Amino acid sequence: MARTVRGGLIQATLSMSTEQPIEKIKQSMIEKHLGMIEEASKKGVQILCMQELFYGPYFCAEQKTKWYSLVENIPEGSTTKLMQEVAKKYSMAIVVPIYEEEITGVYYNTAAVIDADGKFLGKYRKHHIPHCDPGFWEKFYFKPGNLGFPVFKTAFADIGVYICYDRHFPEGARILGLNGAEIIFNPSATVAGLSEYLWELEQPAHAVANGYFVGAINRVGTEAPWNIGEFYGKSYFCTPRGKIIAQAARDKDELVVADLNLDEIQEVRNVWQFYRDRRPETYELITKV
Repeated sequence: MARTVRGGLIQATLSMSTEQPIEKIKQSMIEKHLGMIEEASKKGVQILCMQELFYGPYFCAEQKTKWYSLVENIPEGSTTKLMQEVAKKYSMAIVVPIYEEEITGVYYNTAAVIDADGKFLGKYRKHHIPHCDPGFWEKFYFKPGNLGFPVFKTAFADIGVYICYDRHFPEGARILGLNGAEIIFNPSATVAGLSEYLWELEQPAHAVANGYFVGAINRVGTEAPWNIGEFYGKSYFCTPRGKIIAQAARDKDELVVADLNLDEIQEVRNVWQFYRDRRPETYELITKV
């Protein structure tokens, strides 16, 4: 009997103008996602991931400090605690992207991972931090991650997280596979004209190179006043063979659901022995340049 897990991805537009009070925006986005999580439960989703910085706008498009009020501690913060209750209610493992404050003045772009019984399993901090036009000023807001590339053993599958810009770097994607990840979730915020031509190339390539499933999530729409481009959605799941098996539209809120046959991982690895045939002793230059 196949070992199958039903995965879910949520992509969403910003629910109100950035001129509104920050707490009002945050509450509105959380309420929107709670409704979509309920929908996911009704469709039998067992593991779910939301988009990068899901409870606010993509505020890294500017170099101001007002968005620091969105930071939370993990796991003590209100959003993590709420999602622990939600995960337990629906018996669903959830990956929750959060703007994390470790200590005063030290911030990370983080994802909390919660198991289906509501237990906090740990967190991943985004390693690779962009700082470039158009409007991706993340080094102004985040420190590079320092927790390595953990794999979280949920009730349904062993999962890893790679956040947005991380996806351009094959090194961490390989480490996650070597650490035992069966599904990699990549919550993102990326715009047309910058990365869309790579969106359906890089992550299927990671899936093939490492023999695992990937769930790629991108937000939707444009966000004033910055208007750095259109967040083009197109969230998807792909298989260890690099095949996209479920994908959202580019222009609307959507829940993507797919059944992932985890037995396919070993089937693919039995054919393509990329881990067996590695030559790590020849890769020293990667760490020296």
